[in-house]
Amino acid sequence: MNISKNISAVVSLPVISHHGAVDGVTGSCHRLTIKPNFSLLIDCGSFQGAETSGKADANSPHIDFEIDSVAALIVTHCHIDHVGRIPWLVAAGFRKPIYCTPATAHLLPLVLEDAIKLGITKDKRLVESFLKVIKSLIVPVEYKTWFSLTPSSNGERVKFKFQPAGHILGSAYVEIDCHKHRFVFSGDLGAPYTPLLPSPKAPYKADTLVIESTYGDKNHIGRKQRRAQLKSVVERCLENNGAVLIPAFSIGRTQELLYEIEDIIYRSANNSTWQDLTIILDSPMAADFTAHYKKLSALWDKEAKRKLKQGRHPLDFDNLYTIDDHQQHLDAIEYIRRNGSPCIVIAASGMCSGGRIMNYLQALLPDSRTDVVFVGYQAKGTPGRDIQKYGPRGGYVVLDGQRVDIKAGVFTLSGYSAHADQSDLINFVKRMRHKPGHIKIVHGDDEAKVALQAKYQALLPECFVEIARS
Repeated sequence: MNISKNISAVVSLPVISHHGAVDGVTGSCHRLTIKPNFSLLIDCGSFQGAETSGKADANSPHIDFEIDSVAALIVTHCHIDHVGRIPWLVAAGFRKPIYCTPATAHLLPLVLEDAIKLGITKDKRLVESFLKVIKSLIVPVEYKTWFSLTPSSNGERVKFKFQPAGHILGSAYVEIDCHKHRFVFSGDLGAPYTPLLPSPKAPYKADTLVIESTYGDKNHIGRKQRRAQLKSVVERCLENNGAVLIPAFSIGRTQELLYEIEDIIYRSANNSTWQDLTIILDSPMAADFTAHYKKLSALWDKEAKRKLKQGRHPLDFDNLYTIDDHQQHLDAIEYIRRNGSPCIVIAASGMCSGGRIMNYLQALLPDSRTDVVFVGYQAKGTPGRDIQKYGPRGGYVVLDGQRVDIKAGVFTLSGYSAHADQSDLINFVKRMRHKPGHIKIVHGDDEAKVALQAKYQALLPECFVEIARS
């Protein structure tokens, strides 16, 4: 393979640089510089866990890169690690279009309102002022529709297109055409057969591919197996007559869990354990997003739509109890702590780095009747990763500066990740008719990136496959 030839071909094209998601799995923000005074940002997310060290994160009041040349921000989806720095981008003076799918346009202000309240100000007037500016910049663009960013008359037209990514509602990967070269930015790709959402399909072509690698070194179990595993783990946990705590992201993971739990209850008509079980959704944001998921059911996959026609309600069933009020939240924790109560509690945040799950963990981790079930990726440096690592050893975790001993059971069900696994990431490239000559790997721990790089290099020996650097 002539690497120098490949590199020279790449550097003569528009330049890709990175302002996040190169030292881990958070802070996604990539720049495509097409000419000195014209560049595009793809995502502008916040950092989490150990990845905040020395970087502009969700609590940092500045954007540490130049934005004068940025002609637009293209958003792949509205998870906080892909959009969390948008308020600071606006605070730094950004007033260019924010392009996203219609569903993301619908959900994005809700995510950013929470980010503004947590990181900038709780002053209602200032929050509304920020949101007014952000909403004025949002431009919805339908899936599979080319959108021109420059006039075609100058012969150097730049255009982009969103394709379904199957990660969360409204998620997309983006194809960008310029200089007769097609760039594809994956955003976060979903796993096939994810509940509620159609599976992502590979693009026809990519000359340069920037791709996530969260599970670049792992493969998930199948959907039937993971549902059976969830059912088995929950039933085993409930033998203690305690609570099963499931930390989950408000957008995507929570709705998928509710969908799967409703299905288990439906299939367990003669099982009193499931028929009498209370499912507590204790997250105002998750409840809001669940309501929006229901409103946007036109975007659901065929299986989910079929259940609706049958009169089933995958996101709103009899066993589901939603907590909104803060006092109800505190009362629920105290009741479970004192009495023990067989129930499933779903609460944010997914990595246990904030949100109402923190209060449950502080109160219930020292109780051996409690079990914690992780269903999503836990980034290095987050409390979730520490509980996952030290809990099975009878260790402890530091929450809000306090040591909390872990006597609860700790389980991990990786099959419920909303991210594509290694085989999915390989198939995404393998199924392209026109294969990339250049691949940049982002959004993963070092082991995952190195493993995926080796797989891609074996698949495409002539391709220049690199692990992206800042």
